[in-house]
Amino acid sequence: MINRFSVFSILNLTLFAIPICHGEQLSEYELCILDRVKGSGSIDTVEAIKKECRKHVENDKRQNLSSVDVPKRENGVLTQRLREEQQTEFEPYVITPHRRNYIQPMLTTNDINHEQYAQIEGYERNLEDYEAKFQLSLKVPLSKSSLLFEEDKLYFGFTIQSWWQIYSDGISKPFRETNYMPEIVYAIKTDWEPFNANTGVIFGAEHLSNGRSQLLSRSWNRLYTQFVVEKGSWVFSLKPWVRLQEDAKENPIASRGDDNPNIEDYVGNYEFSAGYNDGQFEYGFRLNHAIETGRGSAEVSFSFPLWGKFYGYASVFTGYGESLIDYNHKQTRFGLGIALNNLL
Repeated sequence: MINRFSVFSILNLTLFAIPICHGEQLSEYELCILDRVKGSGSIDTVEAIKKECRKHVENDKRQNLSSVDVPKRENGVLTQRLREEQQTEFEPYVITPHRRNYIQPMLTTNDINHEQYAQIEGYERNLEDYEAKFQLSLKVPLSKSSLLFEEDKLYFGFTIQSWWQIYSDGISKPFRETNYMPEIVYAIKTDWEPFNANTGVIFGAEHLSNGRSQLLSRSWNRLYTQFVVEKGSWVFSLKPWVRLQEDAKENPIASRGDDNPNIEDYVGNYEFSAGYNDGQFEYGFRLNHAIETGRGSAEVSFSFPLWGKFYGYASVFTGYGESLIDYNHKQTRFGLGIALNNLL
């Protein structure tokens, strides 16, 4: 009968490939073999020990590869906002903001649009060059889980903008113009990470209308694709769109037909925007451009904390299309007011 000591001696002599010279460092594979030889409680062949150690080393390599620190996406300011919204968006008493919600008690212009109201006797003469403006914007999630891609989202959004002639004494301080914009928004997070930035794509369908009739009616529908890049405190966006064409009106006061057939020549075919939020102050820039005519508009904005949930909000706009009724009217406007939320 061969005793265990004899077997271990034979194994040690057989594993001649293991370098045990003085000062030479053993590999993980060699250390495994020596450990198995010394600690084995059974009689194993040399090939069995080698096979077991090779498997052990391969498993260690896989674990090491999986534990290597892979650079993770850093959540930028827009992602942080969306993450915070998702925590409460299904709560019954929570209204989630879409765009900025604000009121500007003072909004000035270098050229109020009198021409569009000429058919109303005495109305256009009493329009003031300064008025108030407010915007209310909310969104409702239509999906609780991913639809087509991981972490994609489907929303219904609704935005109202209104221009209020509150400082006019000659007329009954009317709301000069109100624009309504319902939309469907589908957002996807992409895996493309240029310069370690986060990216996303948004597909949307918008209806824009001022709810008026006959000569003052303005409306259009568009489909858009929005490309978003986020890096830390910065967010950049490019939003081209396609207008859904309508039939021409039979006469100016007809209820059916296109109210503004050349609107894209003034408000543009795409929008580029950029935003920066350092945790306290937010800076925004937006540029609309019409490719064929070169017309469009530009807007810069700035917000800063006041108290509680209130932010100071200032904006400067120049160009065409500040409202639907003004889509073909060029002006420069400065507004100052209070916002309830930022964009980032």
